[in-house]
Amino acid sequence: MDLEKATSYIDALYEKRGLSKKGYIEATALQEFGTVVDDDVSRMLYVLTRLTRARMILEIGTSIGYSTVSIANAVKGSDGKILTIEYEQHVAQQAMKHFEGAGVARNIEVKIGDAREIVPRIREHFDLIFQDVGDKELYPLLFDDCVRLLRPGGLLLAEDTLFPVMGLDSRGTRSVAPIQKFNEMVAGSSLLESTILPIGDGLTVAVKVG
Repeated sequence: MDLEKATSYIDALYEKRGLSKKGYIEATALQEFGTVVDDDVSRMLYVLTRLTRARMILEIGTSIGYSTVSIANAVKGSDGKILTIEYEQHVAQQAMKHFEGAGVARNIEVKIGDAREIVPRIREHFDLIFQDVGDKELYPLLFDDCVRLLRPGGLLLAEDTLFPVMGLDSRGTRSVAPIQKFNEMVAGSSLLESTILPIGDGLTVAVKVG
């Protein structure tokens, strides 16, 4: 199957459902910001959040908030809460404007700073954790904390996990080794059952067992 053709077909089916990566970026005042998930990943985040009835959610890597809004729409009107972490203050401020515009700000708490310092200090437990930071070194570095913070039956999701097979350019090759290490940690963990979905740049879906 031609995955590129399949993705184009699926995106066309859902393009009128409202939230889209293209429209979201066009509404952003910033010229430069971090990564934004593709539309198929956005839809999957929404579906998995609804499917698992997740209420406590941790997102590591807000960027301009496209993925955050996708998840927040799944808990909108409920008592669901998202704690999202963004390193760049000006990017986080842009995301918060989007949250207000989307009517989901009440469901979202933004922490600005280095996830390497913030995540180890968190004591709450979460139903769903989504990781999508530009610095892929954080993936394996934060792995043990993510598993610790995840309740049994909760989901660990991570974007860009097919980087090792994508033939990235010179700017992206430094991300391959940490993603490979992370993938091996997930696949080898006795605390997780997992797979990688070939959507976006690879979406790891792992459930904590026990």
